[in-house]
Amino acid sequence: MGVSRRRFLSLAAVGAGAALPGMASGTAFARTGAAPLSPHRFDPWVEIIPQHLAHNTSEVARLAGGRPILAVVKNNAYGLGLDTVGPLLDANPAIQGLAVVKGEEALALRAAGVAKPVLLMGMFDPQEGPELVRAGVQLALFTPDAGERVDALIRDLGGHGSLDVQPYLDTGMGRMGMPWQDALQWVVDLAARPHLRIRGTFTELSESRELDPEQLRRFLAFAREARARGVELGPLHAAASNGVFHFSDSHLDLVRPGIALFGAYPSEPEVEREMAELLPAVRLRARVVRVAHLQAGESVGYHRAWVADRPTWTATLPVGHVDGYRRESVNGAQVFINGRLFPVIGGVSASHSIVNLGDEPGARVGDVATLMGPHHPELEPTRMADLLEVSAYDLLMHLDPQLPRVLMEETLR
Repeated sequence: MGVSRRRFLSLAAVGAGAALPGMASGTAFARTGAAPLSPHRFDPWVEIIPQHLAHNTSEVARLAGGRPILAVVKNNAYGLGLDTVGPLLDANPAIQGLAVVKGEEALALRAAGVAKPVLLMGMFDPQEGPELVRAGVQLALFTPDAGERVDALIRDLGGHGSLDVQPYLDTGMGRMGMPWQDALQWVVDLAARPHLRIRGTFTELSESRELDPEQLRRFLAFAREARARGVELGPLHAAASNGVFHFSDSHLDLVRPGIALFGAYPSEPEVEREMAELLPAVRLRARVVRVAHLQAGESVGYHRAWVADRPTWTATLPVGHVDGYRRESVNGAQVFINGRLFPVIGGVSASHSIVNLGDEPGARVGDVATLMGPHHPELEPTRMADLLEVSAYDLLMHLDPQLPRVLMEETLR
């Protein structure tokens, strides 16, 4: 795969071997953005582990019986960063293409150097339609007027060329897609348009043990009828991460996982851990900015959210919910500093969190703190989500896109 000028510049910004102090778990070898990450940075940053991403992709491919993978990288690649993760997945032979839900995400993948097929699963803006087509983005079609919309797009392109599309059916999820009951004649009409090329056809499962089999039955019945009418539907796909683990009948021609690629289990972690070992491919870090000694009766946080019952050392981290670190972290989350875990106390404010170091000052200003990642089982996104009674999707997707992303060269644990 060729590397775009933008991608080359982002890789050159840090350079090989530009490791940050305190990062004994790996070597930083690239950073997205225009400037290198300061080795003295206190503010939070996000680390991406390509080796874990590749490992998870192999595990998903194994579960899917070697079928190709259409990697879902919506919402800034589940928080890991589109221009960081996109090229890594693009270079993996198990990945057939990438899928997003916003037009600007599709264009960002192309700008990052992604060469494999990119599917836009959401609605496209007519004004950005020509740019999407020129970038070779496949468009999902799912509205009754889809034919008219693409005809107008062809006119905007001067009446020349062809569009790569994928019909998207609603078989019971009730969120997006052309209702399956109305889809047969609709797709026949689409296929008859000479400027359209159908590159695949898909549906979205509800992840209900009761409804999913019926959704699959509807989808396959539609496919049989459409093919009987002479429509070439291309590869069929339905299985997201949950389907990869729990519904092998839905694997069809390719699978369409998202969160599993990034190292979080989709729905039933205790069952899924027995089926595949997923390794978190992301780590949230910051440096300690303050160490303080509290006397019994002194407090931390707004409204005296936590009160010391004995002399206690605390450390302040410059990371808060504006960075994507959840407010619920005070309900049992821990932070890894200098080989030990320390509980989060007080309240997670917009820009700060506080941890209880205990009877001894177990940290100093400048020490690196890991708030989420593969350092320790308690910091893995799936386990943190279960502890905090939130979704692992929220832990990852809400990471501030403005935080720098750093690639880390690490061996598999």
